[in-house]
Amino acid sequence: MLFHDSHDPAYRSPVGPVKTGEKITLRFLCDEADHVTLRTWDGSEGRISMTDTGDNLFEATVTVPDSPMLFWYDFIIHRADGDARYGTSLDQLGGVGSFYYGQPQSYQVTVYDPAYTTPEYLRHGVIYQIFPDRFFRDALPDEARQQKIAAAHPEATFHQDWNDRPTLDIDPVTKDNRALDFFGGTLSGIAEKLDWLRELGVTILYINPVFRSRTNHRYDTGNYEEIDPILGDEDSFRQLIAAANERGMQVMMDGVFSHTGSDSKYFNRFGRYPGLGAYQSKESPYYHWYTFFDFPDHYNTWWGFDTLPTVIKDHPDYQNYLLNEETGIIPHWVRKGACGWRLDVADELPVPFLQKMRRVVKNARPDAVLLGEVWEDASNKVSYGQARSYVLGDTLDSVMNYPLRRGIIDFFTGSIDAYQLRRIILNQQEVYPAPFYYSLMNLLGSHDRVRIVNAMAGFDREGAIQMDREEASHIHLDDAALAAARQKVLEAYRLLCALPGVPTVYYGDEIGMQGMADPWNRAPMDWEHQDEALRNQFKTLLNQRLHTPMLQTGFMTVTAEDENTLLIRRYSENGLDAFHSPISGDEVLVRVQR
Repeated sequence: MLFHDSHDPAYRSPVGPVKTGEKITLRFLCDEADHVTLRTWDGSEGRISMTDTGDNLFEATVTVPDSPMLFWYDFIIHRADGDARYGTSLDQLGGVGSFYYGQPQSYQVTVYDPAYTTPEYLRHGVIYQIFPDRFFRDALPDEARQQKIAAAHPEATFHQDWNDRPTLDIDPVTKDNRALDFFGGTLSGIAEKLDWLRELGVTILYINPVFRSRTNHRYDTGNYEEIDPILGDEDSFRQLIAAANERGMQVMMDGVFSHTGSDSKYFNRFGRYPGLGAYQSKESPYYHWYTFFDFPDHYNTWWGFDTLPTVIKDHPDYQNYLLNEETGIIPHWVRKGACGWRLDVADELPVPFLQKMRRVVKNARPDAVLLGEVWEDASNKVSYGQARSYVLGDTLDSVMNYPLRRGIIDFFTGSIDAYQLRRIILNQQEVYPAPFYYSLMNLLGSHDRVRIVNAMAGFDREGAIQMDREEASHIHLDDAALAAARQKVLEAYRLLCALPGVPTVYYGDEIGMQGMADPWNRAPMDWEHQDEALRNQFKTLLNQRLHTPMLQTGFMTVTAEDENTLLIRRYSENGLDAFHSPISGDEVLVRVQR
């Protein structure tokens, strides 16, 4: 028998990430040989003869490197008929490993900076994501609103009826929805609903981009220095921040720094901004931010969309514009009151760029947050040919937890069982340091995916669009399917509120809104037809989480009682939590069933 379980302290102690220079003890059960070698890798190979402690159990204690990194190990079994190899599980989720022919996939140990800290209000809080054009209008008369939209967005159309459906307007070239229809939600409208949100249990507002842009989603930034006039201005931004802070709430901005809009002061393809943009002249101060293959019409773009020219993130002028300690855009908005940034496509930003951003943001506000959009394992991924780890303490505070979202949806729709979902949860606990793990943005819905009730009804596939948009426009859950899906959503949020990380609600999910991918998942908040019972259940869950310290920072174990049931245990050790801080209260047990 060959056996090692990285999730079990009997075989790996401590389980999970370790700080630089600490020791870790590894044990391996083997009745097929008298000698076992522990093989390690930290940039160079190490081989350690393991000690036979009796009962076929071999042991070795190693000191991990003094620098933050990913440290790897596996086992060589010296059998009489030749060496055998044992490494991590075939699905790369750790735990019980596997026999390999040849070099195995190794187990990972995350070695992180002992000074790594993340904002306390993250792990204690609840996040609510708002798509600002679609949340709530202020009292400005429609005629004045239309004038503001027309002045800032000459191609835009305006929905006078808040309850209209979003417009499907496919660009014949890009095949993407052009997103030029506006409903006129505002920052002051959000401010009007702060008491409603606070009652729900929300402490952090994550607001999708608010800078002047051509589209309603504003991921095609036109001017990082200007709040979109449709949403308001810098005064209304400041007033929203102040009103939120008065209620004990924070406001997190959405930063899009891998590309700009082609309709922007920087590129200025349509000449709508004063000054010379890169598209207009090689003499533009922004020309060197972009890569032109054949000036001016052939340039590097984000995923092939000519409306989104990619910036050269390493260019010193671009970095200075964003990261200058005194004048940079990123610290500027933090000093204006934002609690930090969610970073769009964070894995498209170079690691040195993120390292510098972290220093600048923390200098502007020590408890500022940097959360990244990373869709895979954020401890160990390869993006654009480079290995990237965001968990060592020098880049992000944490990330959007899409792997957990995928696992939860798969569990509640029957694709995986509780045993596999447990492995997904334990793997994250194994590779993510506590500051990172307890700050994960644990989400189920977002502007990039179908509404969570649609997902729980079986309408969730790989990719952002998933099906023909015209076909998707006709998907509407009947009463029975909607009721069943909403129950699954509620049980899924019971799980999110029981796990380490920050429970996150996409606007409208708490009242049962449905919708397929863009634009249907971005419909206006349905204030007139709320599922009040569902909202009240959300409110109970979120407020219980908000007022139960053990659910925020207590230690966590998870067991699968059967294929349909998970049991989450949150507890303290000697009166201390996972951050070695005093914590009061009894242990909490949460049973989640599908």
